[in-house]
Amino acid sequence: MLEIDSTAMGFIAGFVGEEIERKVKEYGVDTDFIQIQNDTSRINVKILTEAEETAINSKGPFIDEFGIKLLLQKIEKIQEEDTLILAGSIPEGVPENIYKNICEKLSPKGTKIIVDATGNLLLNTLPYHPFLIKPNQEELGEIFQVKISTQEDAFFYAEKLQQKGAKNVLVSMGSQGSILLDENGKKYKKEVIRTAKKINTVGAGDSMVAGFIAGFELYGDYEKALDLGTATATATVNSISLATKEEIDKILRQEFKWYK
Repeated sequence: MLEIDSTAMGFIAGFVGEEIERKVKEYGVDTDFIQIQNDTSRINVKILTEAEETAINSKGPFIDEFGIKLLLQKIEKIQEEDTLILAGSIPEGVPENIYKNICEKLSPKGTKIIVDATGNLLLNTLPYHPFLIKPNQEELGEIFQVKISTQEDAFFYAEKLQQKGAKNVLVSMGSQGSILLDENGKKYKKEVIRTAKKINTVGAGDSMVAGFIAGFELYGDYEKALDLGTATATATVNSISLATKEEIDKILRQEFKWYK
C-alpha cells in the first residue's frame, strides 16, 4: 500500500490460513509463514452498524514448541537494517515472554523494533528499548490502572513508559486524535482529521503504525511520520476494508501542506 517492502511472518493453519496468506499477498506483501498442521487459523467476525461495532473472535491454533523454535529461527535472520513489528495477542501455547525473547535476540543487532501489544507482552520488551510502542488510550490506562481522559494525561503516562525504556511512544485516542512523545522528549498532538467518516475502525490502529513506520522510513522525520500514520488510519476508518494508497494520498494532499 505504502510502497515499502515488507514480509508478514507468524503462524497459519488450514483453509483459513491459506486464505489469509492469499489476501496478504494480494495487498503486495511478501509472506514467510509457518504452516501448522491439523488445525485452522481463527475466524474473527466484525459486525458493523451505525451505532456500534461488535467483534466475535474465535480461538486460534495451538502452537507447540517446535513451531516456536521455527519462528525464532526465522527471527534470527533479521538484520540491523530491518524493521520488525511485533503486533497483537499471542496464540495458545506461545509463552507470554515471546516478544521479550525476540527483543533480546535482536537487540545486539540494533534492529528497529516496534511493539503494538498490551499488558506484559508490551512491558516486558521495554528494557530492550523498542524504537516505538503504540498503546491506545484504553490500553495505556490499563497499564497504569488509571483512566486516560485527555491528551495531557496520555503524555504524562507516555513519559513513564519512556522512562521504562521505550524510545518513542505513540498513543491513539479515538475521537481525541493521537499523541506522540519522541525520543528527544518532543511532544506532538494530532486531532482527528475532519474528513474522517468512521465507517469502520477495525484495523485503524494497525494502519496508524504502518503509516507511521512508512513515514519515518521515507522522511526520517517524526512529525511527517505522524502525519502519514494519521492519514493512513483515517483512510482505513473511511473504508469498509483497509486503506488504499489513493485514499491515503488524497487525505495527505488535503490536510498536510508539506505533502506533494
